[in-house]
Amino acid sequence: MAKRVLTTESGAPVADNQNSATAGVGGPILLQDQHLLEKLARFNRERIPERVVHARGSGAYGYFEVTDDVTGFTSADFLSSVGKRTETFLRFSTVADSLGGADAVRDPRGFALKFYTDEGNYDLVGNNTPVFFIKDPIKFPDFIHSQKRDPFTGKQEPDNVWDFWAHAPEATHQVTWLMGDRGIPASYRHMNGYGSHTYQWTNAEGEAFFVKYHFKTNQGVRSLSADQAAELVGKDANSHQTDLLQAIERGVNPSWTLHVQVMPAAEAADYRFNPFDLTKVWPHSDYPLQRVGRLVLDRNPDNVFAEVEQAAFSPNNFVPGIGPSPDKMLQGRLFAYADAHRYRLGVNHTHLPVNAPRTAVVDNYGRDGLHATRNGSRDDKNYEPNSYAGPAQTDAALAAPLAIHGWTGTHEAPAHTKDDDFFQAGELFRLMSEDEKGRLVANIAGGLSQVTRDDVIEKNLAHFHAADADYGKRVEEAVRALRED
Repeated sequence: MAKRVLTTESGAPVADNQNSATAGVGGPILLQDQHLLEKLARFNRERIPERVVHARGSGAYGYFEVTDDVTGFTSADFLSSVGKRTETFLRFSTVADSLGGADAVRDPRGFALKFYTDEGNYDLVGNNTPVFFIKDPIKFPDFIHSQKRDPFTGKQEPDNVWDFWAHAPEATHQVTWLMGDRGIPASYRHMNGYGSHTYQWTNAEGEAFFVKYHFKTNQGVRSLSADQAAELVGKDANSHQTDLLQAIERGVNPSWTLHVQVMPAAEAADYRFNPFDLTKVWPHSDYPLQRVGRLVLDRNPDNVFAEVEQAAFSPNNFVPGIGPSPDKMLQGRLFAYADAHRYRLGVNHTHLPVNAPRTAVVDNYGRDGLHATRNGSRDDKNYEPNSYAGPAQTDAALAAPLAIHGWTGTHEAPAHTKDDDFFQAGELFRLMSEDEKGRLVANIAGGLSQVTRDDVIEKNLAHFHAADADYGKRVEEAVRALRED
């Protein structure tokens, strides 16, 4: 039987479906990678009208208040002085299920935060886990397809879920998070939020730092067991929405404390882990948490559709003093998120009240398109440069430039001294108490034992063995016991 060849939509053979094209090893992604852009653009258009991922969500308005001086690391105006407050909108979400799904399910949670700053909107689009399943955006459509409903059976299939993970060993760390005690938050108020990606901060002197964001819940972390979650879903499928809405209505305003890990840019190249790998964390012993400020939610939206469903978050919405890193997953999201919103909501989705800047003035040459509400006056020109005093560029970069070198092409991520797909998953397992380990193993075995193919089960077991010998042994024994019943 002839081997099937993977092709693009135009029928051209695909040379590499595992790695995006970059400017040198570890460099930023190239716009010329037609296969990556086609995959992400097509993926964004697969559902109408709900989001392809993060469809089910809840949101609330609030403010962010600076509590500690971080001007040595960033020149961002909204972080420029202790006590400064900035209006925010935060959207929580589940990832895999549809708009009609339940809240209390085992799934990562989106933690998307919009800062309405004086210099424009800054969007920080993260999750409630510090890592993710994959490290390259070219695999994102495949990953999500494996987790969502099968096109033939119309339901989520353990065979698909675990088959993908079997072929993505880098997912072992996130699988350990997801199947552990924090896999089902008790509510949105009782979970942490993370920027997950690595970002760049630049101070007024032009010095560059790489940072990771940690929003620690001030309500305390609370989670549900699988049995508790199943009972809660039966009582109220909207449990997280109910909890958030009612808490704010009662004046019990949830809050989080923002900390960052800060790495001088010069240390990135020789760090023991690839600092731009989304499947890895920076141990706090290497880069301790530094407090920045406090996030408070104090107002519910008046209309869920207008303000939660139409809320659009784009990781490429930066402000001066903050920029991207070479994190390949972040680089892919810089394109994919904005493209998804242009598809779902139209090219003028930034005119919608929930997405429009609060205090910053929007002044550019964008015109027309569906639902245009801001088209300029009759004296404004729609081209640049011009002789009519139109808006002009500042020549001031938002962040420091990233150095690149090497040949263009598809490259595997650069390996650092401690880089592998299993070490940090093993470290996470070894941090757990005996009770936590027992629940983690039971959760993994409950899903993996339903897989029908022995080779897929064996591949996944090998990942847990590689992470930690005891971890692998416990999962293997638990899976065997369930399959023999």
